[in-house]
Amino acid sequence: MPYAGPLYERSVSAPTVPAGLPLVIALTGFTDAGGAVARLIEYIRDDLDPIPLAVFSNDVLLDYRARRPIVTFEADHLTDYRPPRLELSLAHDALGTPFLVLAGYEPDFAWEAVSDAVLELADTFAVASVTWVHAIPMPVPHTRPIGTTVSGTRSELTEAHSVWQPHTQVPATVAHLLEYRFAAREAAVSGFVLLVPHYLADTEYPAAALAGLDSIAVATGLVFDGDGLREENREYLTKVEEQVAGSDELSRMLQGLEERYDAYMAGATNATPILHTGDLPSADELAAELERFLASRPNSDEDKRP
Repeated sequence: MPYAGPLYERSVSAPTVPAGLPLVIALTGFTDAGGAVARLIEYIRDDLDPIPLAVFSNDVLLDYRARRPIVTFEADHLTDYRPPRLELSLAHDALGTPFLVLAGYEPDFAWEAVSDAVLELADTFAVASVTWVHAIPMPVPHTRPIGTTVSGTRSELTEAHSVWQPHTQVPATVAHLLEYRFAAREAAVSGFVLLVPHYLADTEYPAAALAGLDSIAVATGLVFDGDGLREENREYLTKVEEQVAGSDELSRMLQGLEERYDAYMAGATNATPILHTGDLPSADELAAELERFLASRPNSDEDKRP
């Protein structure tokens, strides 16, 4: 049983928070295709210097044996202990515009209590809107913009940018629950599920994080400097190109993915992908990454190639 203590603690030294800010939610859950959300959190913490307002309790919410903290060992002694963090913070975008961000790990326990706490904090700070980002693998080509499935109460965002609108049941995340609770209160809430090429899902794909930032920008009007991520993406693609030569077979495979994608976009939806900067590599770069992905798969999967 988890420790039955306070769910979170408010920071006694927190600055005054203006009412009516947007709230951004980025939680690492059971799937994070391309490392999109993890890299997004890293960007927020390293580049935006967020100021914690409420720090959630690991002893209440975290299963340490499933997600063990990191310790640093130096020859004969320990020099650092880094537990995961889940915090509501005040941050500022590239133009100095303030916003709230709930970032960190997805709680293992007390989902309903966490949901109640976040709604309570949202009321306290009178948030104007709620936006969250998630990423899943999809059989889509790398040479097209990363698409999104958009849910929530902001129909203008869904109509404009939800390129895939399935009718299905999926395993829930805490962010799903939060969207559900905010929507029940008729709050302005939107969830962006990034549709990341499946052959890149297990890699650290910087363009996926760029897609997350761009989705948040579209929903909130915030402005982010993604130059570091774009440079990471260029280096990522360069390494792929250097490691694996092009392949006629994989180029044909890419062409098939592109044709299916283009046919779907032309006939199945009126929405358009958000044009994320930096996620349009060449056919040779895609072929190289496809070859690496296929080489790592069991032979029994050969007949399942798209």
